[in-house]
Amino acid sequence: MHKTISITGISAISGLGTTLSAHADAMEIGQTGLRSLKALLGDRIDCGDLQASWIEDRSILNSRKWAPASTLAVHCAKQAVADAGLGGSDLKNAAVIAGSSRGNAWLSDWPGRRPFKLMAASNSMHGEIASAVTIELGITGPWQTISSGCAASLDAIGMAWMMLQAGVVEHAIVLGIELPLVPEIVQNYIDTGVLSTNGINDPYHPNTSGFFPGEAGCALVLSSEDIPSAPKLDGYWCNSDADSPIGMPADGKGLRACLESALASLPHGTHISAVCPHASGTHLHSLAEERALLDALRPSSPISLHPLKPFTGHTVGASGALDTAILAHYLRNKELPPNLALTQPPAPFTLPTEKTEATDSILKIAVGMGGHNSVIALSPPQS
Repeated sequence: MHKTISITGISAISGLGTTLSAHADAMEIGQTGLRSLKALLGDRIDCGDLQASWIEDRSILNSRKWAPASTLAVHCAKQAVADAGLGGSDLKNAAVIAGSSRGNAWLSDWPGRRPFKLMAASNSMHGEIASAVTIELGITGPWQTISSGCAASLDAIGMAWMMLQAGVVEHAIVLGIELPLVPEIVQNYIDTGVLSTNGINDPYHPNTSGFFPGEAGCALVLSSEDIPSAPKLDGYWCNSDADSPIGMPADGKGLRACLESALASLPHGTHISAVCPHASGTHLHSLAEERALLDALRPSSPISLHPLKPFTGHTVGASGALDTAILAHYLRNKELPPNLALTQPPAPFTLPTEKTEATDSILKIAVGMGGHNSVIALSPPQS
């Protein structure tokens, strides 16, 4: 029998703000974090009119000891731990699970940073994101850094969920960290053809052409304790497409199978009332995810969709945990976030532009480049 897993602490920082309340305030007036990437990178790369979303206060990312992604992780972890009120032996024995697609890759020449030479090897590692948190917070529990592309931080949530279910730990700090707005990484995205070429910030528009990259850091504290006032993490499922290194099957069959596994595992009679889709902005993904949702859920009554990348940009490996943190912020009040005015998906899916009541089960989807699909299930607090 599964243990009840509560989401007890949350934090986030992105182009929308430095707190989750700031994120919600921006979203509720239809504000996004997107602006011209030239304002950040200048003439370091020819990115045309591409828009992106980045963390405004660069001092949060700058440390002589830790690499920028690791510095951001420490900042977010401290905020989430304070929000959860986690301390003493509970904090000391917690697990730290980080998710990041790019980690600290290409971040060695960070503007304004004067790193310690001694830390060069550590600063180049993906694993430093999680290890820095354990060192700075005095945590002696297990740590891992997962790098499964855009699904990385949702998989980090899943790894933490499995550790909690297995009794390895009683508390886990999950991190989603991504700083992809450096010339080398942006150029890789341009060469692969996954970035928007026409400025359409609407993943369901027939002419959507790609995503808008974004920076973000976030953290969630998960506990194997039934706290009535806390949102719940009810399950995790993942699989692989074994199809393409850069795309996904046009019929979304891998994601459909993952969703079907989730539905089969949830308690009998569970009603899916909402989905936070991956909705990256690429045309292929838009069609494939839509097909998978229709085929797996076979909805006969309205299900609301809540794609959050139009607000935050696509924060790559951080996006799964960032979306989950935003959802958890709203779920604390038994609400779901609003959407921008986007192209309507096929009925009975809906895209409400106002906050709505959260009921029953909410699915969050992430899809990683290389053919990796992940799904978690959330539910609002009981009280």
